[in-house]
Amino acid sequence: MATTTQLSLSGLTVSFDGVTVLHGIDLAIGKGEALGLVGESGSGKSVTWLAALGLLPGKARVSGSARLDGIELVGARPETLDKVRGGRVAMIFQDPTSALNPVLKVGTQIGEALSLHRGLSGGAIKAEAKRLFDLVGIPDAERRLSAYPHEFSGGQNQRVMIAMALAGEPDILVADEPTTALDVTIQAQILDLINAVRREMGMALVLISHDLGVIAETCDRVAVMYAGRIVEEAPAAQLFAAPRHPYAQGLLHSLPPLGGARRKLVSIPGVVPDPRSLPKGCAFAPRCTEMSDACLAATPALRSIEMGRRLACVLEPQSASQRQFEAA
Repeated sequence: MATTTQLSLSGLTVSFDGVTVLHGIDLAIGKGEALGLVGESGSGKSVTWLAALGLLPGKARVSGSARLDGIELVGARPETLDKVRGGRVAMIFQDPTSALNPVLKVGTQIGEALSLHRGLSGGAIKAEAKRLFDLVGIPDAERRLSAYPHEFSGGQNQRVMIAMALAGEPDILVADEPTTALDVTIQAQILDLINAVRREMGMALVLISHDLGVIAETCDRVAVMYAGRIVEEAPAAQLFAAPRHPYAQGLLHSLPPLGGARRKLVSIPGVVPDPRSLPKGCAFAPRCTEMSDACLAATPALRSIEMGRRLACVLEPQSASQRQFEAA
């Protein structure tokens, strides 16, 4: 795993119309590392990176820090962000059909990225666009550059989006649910493609997903988010073998085991709370089987419990539910 920090978030907070939806995110990603963000819808996974890259609407209020190799992105001038977005940091969105412009040929759209971030022009743009199409596995690349998004399947459009993301030769690729709209077979192909390209280009990867299987196969380290906070962060192998936070345990208990004895699946009761009316103390407390009075007294701070592992819970690291999880 990479040891040199490339992008770090510190105290990153977001509010809309006075309602705080992100509560001081502290997170770092190193060069060449693959970081996974997991949690239910509404946990703040996508908002975290949209805020860091200045992609939230004007009514959003963002505070804290997002530093890319010493460059502060929060509150940065538009020209600074224009160089970073698509250049140093690229993003793949979960719905490629809405991310692509339907009235422009895909070759034109990739050409804009190549011109802006790499200064290419004329025949060099077409040659590089064809190379990128070949790289992401789009057949008959030269001809397909003249096609419109509606002439591609969902999986091919996602490959086009990956090619556009790679056009700026980014240091970090943020993939926001990149396989959600695709069938299972195409999902596997897209994930294999992202992994292969990442290794070839030496990029860091931030993978945002609710699919824990995808995260387990792809990421070096995982951060679990709930109600706008990180509640657990650990190396992927440790998290999936022995999660410490009751919420992380609940997520994994809801998945069928691939091997061993069959067991009853256990769902987490309730839903992610409305950010306008968060419960007192730990936001997960009303859904937690381990809740105690201490959980309601104050919001648990995210603290280091061992090398490379952080936890936001008042329980001891080895709780009763943890022992039960390991026994299962």
